[in-house]
Amino acid sequence: MLKNHNKQIFGVRQLTTIGMLSGISIFMGLTGLGFIPLPFMKATIMHIPVIIGAIIEGPIVGATVGLVFGLFSIYQNITAPTLLSPVFMNPIVAIIPRLLIGITSYYIYKFIKNRFNTPKIAFGFAAVVGTITNTVGVLGLTYLVFAEQYASLKDISSSSVAGILGTIALTNGVPECIISVIIIVPVVTRLTKFLKK
Repeated sequence: MLKNHNKQIFGVRQLTTIGMLSGISIFMGLTGLGFIPLPFMKATIMHIPVIIGAIIEGPIVGATVGLVFGLFSIYQNITAPTLLSPVFMNPIVAIIPRLLIGITSYYIYKFIKNRFNTPKIAFGFAAVVGTITNTVGVLGLTYLVFAEQYASLKDISSSSVAGILGTIALTNGVPECIISVIIIVPVVTRLTKFLKK
């Protein structure tokens, strides 16, 4: 008899996690709750469900939630376009960094946890690395692939694009890292206890 060697990519729990976290990400985007107003900026927390999915269910689940996040980002830029939407609706910028969030946050979490046996610190590192992946990935790919288009849309010189994007990465990235750690560490601590993982 021939044995069926086909394995399901996702089990019921993984599919449920993907559905719930993707739904939360989309809800935050539609309602504006995915952006926390600060005195000088709006800090995004749209990437947080991706990091949570990666920590509790692994890089494939995290990347899948990241894919949904990226696709929804394209949808938002199509349905509610802004000046820079032609850049940010491009799959290179909108999807690739969001896929990588789930991968980088998972592997840094596993590395820190295995090396130091301190889950909460590992959760914190995953939050920071996942957030940096999102910020640097989106802005870095914008510079590498669409610098000229970005300059044209913003009506600035091409030589100033790197400085502007670097400033955005710093001013947005630091608060977003802090907020991510504040949210992710207690949430994932509770989830992992509940799931007994």
